[in-house]
Amino acid sequence: MINSFPGTPGDPQCPLPTPPERAVPVRPTLLRPAEEDDRAALDALLDSGRVRERHDRIDEQLAELARCSRPHDVLTGRRLAEAVVELTDGAEPSRYGTWAWYPWSGRLVRVLPREEFRRVRTDRNRGRITTAEQRRLLTRRIGVIGLSVGSSAALTCAMEGVAGSFRLADFDTLGLSNLNRLRAGVHDLGLPKTVLCARQMYEIDPYLDIELWQEGLTEDTIDAFFGAADRPLDLVIEECDTPWVKTAAREHARRHGVPVLMDTNDRGMLDVERFDLEPDRPLFHGRGGDLSAEDVRRLPPADALAYLLRVCDESRLSPAMKDALGRIGHSLSSWPQLASGVTLGGALVTDTARRILLGAPVASGRYYTDLEEIIGTLDAEPVPAGAAR
Repeated sequence: MINSFPGTPGDPQCPLPTPPERAVPVRPTLLRPAEEDDRAALDALLDSGRVRERHDRIDEQLAELARCSRPHDVLTGRRLAEAVVELTDGAEPSRYGTWAWYPWSGRLVRVLPREEFRRVRTDRNRGRITTAEQRRLLTRRIGVIGLSVGSSAALTCAMEGVAGSFRLADFDTLGLSNLNRLRAGVHDLGLPKTVLCARQMYEIDPYLDIELWQEGLTEDTIDAFFGAADRPLDLVIEECDTPWVKTAAREHARRHGVPVLMDTNDRGMLDVERFDLEPDRPLFHGRGGDLSAEDVRRLPPADALAYLLRVCDESRLSPAMKDALGRIGHSLSSWPQLASGVTLGGALVTDTARRILLGAPVASGRYYTDLEEIIGTLDAEPVPAGAAR
């Protein structure tokens, strides 16, 4: 089966469809030269003039596969060639592997088949993540709500192989002011954030399964985001600014027994809510009081902001963030956020998500990794040069 551009299964009668006007390509087309129909589609693509760059490093990938499959052997020259033949079961070289066609960049890239690709791509995880654990992780599905701060978490999860399926929700498009913290370029301005994030994830692993919710989450869509019985979420990363969505997402997560992680991009704060283990746990560790999502929806703007600050614990915000609160709408246009904080949040969320999905004992709570407290404060005890801290 050939995947179509917009992220839905392709029509086998039209393996390389011309996207409709204004359609935004999201998913790579996967072409397997071992299959006759895919070979014909590959030839048609190459003849179409749409391929701007063709990358074929399959020999090097096979060498890596051989070496990571037999780390105890010194594989060079003839021994390496024999190992490659054994791994490919003598397949015709030109018909081995998968060609991934990325229509948004015009790149055609040859990669190993899915299992072999993932074996090599995650090889350096071994020693920290076992092969069996990696396989388990790649069967999991993560929902990410909000793709400004959340994009770092989604990309880091994809890089580390923490989940093989994702559900991305955001209604916004990329603006110039987002480029202080989102991994993107000026040529991406105006793209939906869901599309931008999905493209980058597919360029890391073309075999991922990613669903896009480009209108964000609303009353009409949030049930479906959580409620697909045959495709349930295993974990949710919530990174949006809308109080109703934050609250409704937790209500649904609690109902479905799904753990929720949230990074606030201030003082390295990470929230963990284990609704999978604690079905009666109060939302936001009880900081939201007894307000339901419907109650929150009806709050006037000032009260909604007060609610947001209460659930995020205003008393523990950084001095810089506290100062910024009174200046938003005056000398500041919005919440201050830095790339370093967003990147740290992606790491914190990914590490915690991995441990939860593997069954490690991660407790609900609010955790801080405040770099300004940890590193280089003026009152820290001096350490001689060359000594370990």
